[in-house]
Amino acid sequence: MNSNLVSINSKISHLVPVESVTDYDLLLSDWLNTKRSEHTRRVYRNDIKDFLLHHDGLTLGKFLKSDRHVGFELVNRYKGNLIQLGLTAATINRRLAALKSLVSYAYQCGRCEFMLEAVKSEKLKAYRDTSGIGTETFKRVLEVCDRVTLKGKRDYALLVLLWCNALRRSEVAKADIKDFDPINGTLKIYGKGRGTESETVTLGQTAVSALSDWLEYRGETNRDAALFCSVNPAYSMGRLSTHAIYKIVRETATAAGLNKVMSPHRVRHSSITAALDATNGDVRKVQKLSRHADLNTLMIYDDNRINHQGEVTALLDGML
Repeated sequence: MNSNLVSINSKISHLVPVESVTDYDLLLSDWLNTKRSEHTRRVYRNDIKDFLLHHDGLTLGKFLKSDRHVGFELVNRYKGNLIQLGLTAATINRRLAALKSLVSYAYQCGRCEFMLEAVKSEKLKAYRDTSGIGTETFKRVLEVCDRVTLKGKRDYALLVLLWCNALRRSEVAKADIKDFDPINGTLKIYGKGRGTESETVTLGQTAVSALSDWLEYRGETNRDAALFCSVNPAYSMGRLSTHAIYKIVRETATAAGLNKVMSPHRVRHSSITAALDATNGDVRKVQKLSRHADLNTLMIYDDNRINHQGEVTALLDGML
């Protein structure tokens, strides 16, 4: 065992009585239940587990009952280990965010005497790569869908919806049949950071037709059922998870012969970039499609689309 780790464990051992496993499991469960997203709950649980496994013999109770100096040391050593393992800044920041959130919750519950504000996240440039695929290439992806089958109708409707409305996969996964209004051509979505508040988006005619065709062929009469579900009989038409939506996009793109690894978010990048091209860079108009809270985020898409850096480099190159 690392001598530094032995030193930390010795600091903890005399400070912390043996905790009730059930008690701290309940604390962890209560904290996770404050997260609305099932995906977030699953990922954060794994992040906390990974942190504890990095410190031999450390339990959640011992960590939360340590003093602020030991807590800071444990988390920063963990951060250093993740850096040495070569994890991306985004992954490291997410794991630190999980720890900070849990510690803050425990502190407010009176179960912890320190916070982790002093632990710094890795510097991260958002949306470094906003590249996607062009419209003609996406049409090739759509052509893979066999639209005479139940699966083909579902996948086609799903892909059209992702493209035409630049939706996030979580928004698609949460949608129910009752959220779709074919008469007015709208869909209620529950967007990022909106909790239980819905937002109504206008659909294009292609999406309305594709969704109507899928739902008619599916024959589901329960309007509270998921808008998109599994067509595998073993899963009894259960709601598509965000991971299942990712697999559909990736596998369909691969079948279309695309070398670029595609994902729902890459489709979102593609449609936003295509919208900027179609509107001659009208970022305020495209913001209504992308629903980015910060216009500066959309400006990154526009800068990457135009490639001002490449333009200036070409000017300098022409001076030689």
